[in-house]
Amino acid sequence: MTDEEAPAPSRRWPVVVVAIVLIAALAFAIGRFSTFGAQSQGSAPGTSSPEAGFSRDMQVHHAQAVEMAMEIYRKTADPELRVLSYDIATGQAAQRGEMYDWLVKWGLPQSGEPMMTWMSGLGDGHAHGGAADAPLSDEEALEAMGMASPDELSALRDASGQEADCLFLELMIRHHEGAIPMAEALLELGTDPRALEFAQAIKGGQTAEIDAMQSMRARLGCD
Repeated sequence: MTDEEAPAPSRRWPVVVVAIVLIAALAFAIGRFSTFGAQSQGSAPGTSSPEAGFSRDMQVHHAQAVEMAMEIYRKTADPELRVLSYDIATGQAAQRGEMYDWLVKWGLPQSGEPMMTWMSGLGDGHAHGGAADAPLSDEEALEAMGMASPDELSALRDASGQEADCLFLELMIRHHEGAIPMAEALLELGTDPRALEFAQAIKGGQTAEIDAMQSMRARLGCD
């Protein structure tokens, strides 16, 4: 079979990419356009609120996603993964900026209580990593959030070719799987309308990206 006759890797991928981009754009728009007159419907969230805790923790979470996505974007030879990694990096960088802006507009510091303590109000059996019982250490919280360890980040930087592609997908799927319960927790505990819409957008967008990455792992033959 000649190069001209070779089938495209996936006819469904452009549809998936468009859906992911639209979801990311929606998340950005929700935060940006709702900042005008944000406090007209009531008092701003306090420093111990679920909204503030979510904003702080998710900024940390998004920062690592951007780091990993830019690393694989720089060196992958797979065009589909390159598109996805660029979307993750740009989308989550924009969302991180929105959450930073929320805290500024609410008059709150960018750091506060230990990570994930804002989730302590979840009902029994729904706490992320046991947050309802006792505060987690930073290490435990990062693990519960699906964050990559320093050794895993180092391995990603050192890897190349299919090994790098597959390692990135493994780490980013786990990373997204850690973000979704955080978004669900804010949906249960929060009251600020724009933060709730934002959390719903994150849940939907990262669920779609997990599906896309699992399909890519199968195509690439990852273990």
